[in-house]
Amino acid sequence: MNTEPSDVPRLSRANHGRPAAPVRIVHLGVGNFTRAHQAWYTEHAPDADDWGIAAFTGRRPDTAEALAPQDGLYTLITRQADGDEFEVISSLSAVHAADDSEAFLGYLRAPETAVITTTVTEAGYMRGPDGHLDADDEHVRADVEALKADPSATTRTTPGKVVGGFLARREAGAGAITVLPCDNLPENGPAFRTVVVDLAELVDPALVGWMDDNVAWATSMVDRITPATTDAERGAVAESQGYDDASPVPTEPFSEWVVAGDFPAGRPSWEESGVTIVDDVEPFEQRKLWMLNGSHSLMAYAATIVGHETVADAIADPTVRRWVEAWWDVAGPHLSVPQDDVAAYRAALLERYFNARVRHLLAQIAADGSQKIPVRILPALRLERAAGRLPDGPVRALAAWILHLQGHGAPVKDARESDVVAAAQGTVAEATEKLLTTFGADLLPDDELVAAVVARSEEILAHEGTAKARPGH
Repeated sequence: MNTEPSDVPRLSRANHGRPAAPVRIVHLGVGNFTRAHQAWYTEHAPDADDWGIAAFTGRRPDTAEALAPQDGLYTLITRQADGDEFEVISSLSAVHAADDSEAFLGYLRAPETAVITTTVTEAGYMRGPDGHLDADDEHVRADVEALKADPSATTRTTPGKVVGGFLARREAGAGAITVLPCDNLPENGPAFRTVVVDLAELVDPALVGWMDDNVAWATSMVDRITPATTDAERGAVAESQGYDDASPVPTEPFSEWVVAGDFPAGRPSWEESGVTIVDDVEPFEQRKLWMLNGSHSLMAYAATIVGHETVADAIADPTVRRWVEAWWDVAGPHLSVPQDDVAAYRAALLERYFNARVRHLLAQIAADGSQKIPVRILPALRLERAAGRLPDGPVRALAAWILHLQGHGAPVKDARESDVVAAAQGTVAEATEKLLTTFGADLLPDDELVAAVVARSEEILAHEGTAKARPGH
C-alpha cells in the first residue's frame, strides 16, 4: 500500500496537534477502535494535557510502525451521511510494539501511571469455558514459566503482561492503579480480574494480596463502529488536509462509553467529554451486546452467506433486515432498560447501519465467534427455552454461525479455530449438538432446538449467493 505520498508533508507534532502529554494511561491492544473511542474521549477531556496514553499494539506491530514517525498523531475521519469531518488526535503520547516489555514495565513502575485500559477482544482474555484462565493454553503456560524464572520477562498473553506489570509495580512501590477493560463481553472488569488473578496465583500467590490492596477493577461498555483503514482514507486526508497520514481512522458519528468503578490514582475528566459514569454498567452492556453486537454477529454469518460484504449492504437487503428485526424482537423484551429506550435504540441502530459511508466489513465482525456467540446470542436463547418458546431470531444466528464454521460465507478466523471447525464437521444437527456441548451444555438435550437449527440453516442456504446475482453486484 502507498503510505508515503511524496507531494505532501508527513503528519507530526511539529506542525499539528498538541504537545505530547505526560503518560498516565497505558493501553494494551491499540487499533482503530481504541483510537476512535478511548483516545478520542481523552482528547476531548478538559484536562487532556495532563493525560497522555502509552499504547501497545496487539499481535502485529503495524500501528506502532505507522504512528512512530507521526509522533503518535493520527487523523480521525468521522463519516457523516453528508460528508467527512477530519480531526487530529494527540492523546497517544507514545506507541509501542507489543513485545516492548522494557517500555511497558517502565510505565508500570512509574507512580504517575494511573490507569491500564485494554481492547484485546474476548479472545485476549485467555478464558476457558468456565470463565477462568485457560491454564492449559501453550502461551499461558509459557508466560507462567517465564515470569516464575524472571519477573521482568517478555510475555505474550494479555493476562501475562498485566501480571508482569504488577510484579514490577509492586517492586517499585508505585502504588494504586485501576484496570479498565474496554472489550465487548459482559462484566469485563470482573472477567479480566478473574484471569489475571488466576495467572498471578500460578506465578506468585503473594501478588494476589498486593493486587487486593492496590488494584481497582473498573468495568465499561463501549460502542462506536470503526472500520479498517484503507488507501481511500489515506488519500482523503492528503487531499483534504494537505498532509500525509499513514494510519487515519474512519468511524461513525455515534459514540457511547459507560464506565463504573473506582480510580484511586485519578483519571481524565471523561464525564465532561461525553462518558457516562454509573454505578452499574450491566443494563447498558446487555443492551449493546444483545442489540448491536448480536445483530452484527447474525449479519456477519448469515449475510455473508447471502453474498453481502458490509453492514450497510446487508441491512439494505429486505431478507437480512427481516432476520435482524426477528432477533431484536426476541432480545429486546429481555433487557432491563425501559422498552421505550429499546425502541429508540433499535431506530438508532438502523440509522447507523444504513450509513453506507461507514464501510464496516462483515468478515471483520465474524472473527472469534467462539467468544461472541456465547455472550451475544445464547443468553436470550436460554431465556426463551426456559419460557417454553423457540423463536427464529437466536436460532437463526446459531445456525448461521454453524454454517460459517462449515465453510459458508465469511472465512473462519477464530482463537479456537481448530476446535470449533472440528466440532462443526458432519451434519448441521451433529454440529449443533457438539458445539452446544462446549458452549451451551445446559441447552441440551433438546431435539426441538436441534431440529429448528437445521431448519433455519436450510433457510439461510436457500439464499446463498443470491445478493451477487442482483443488479449492482
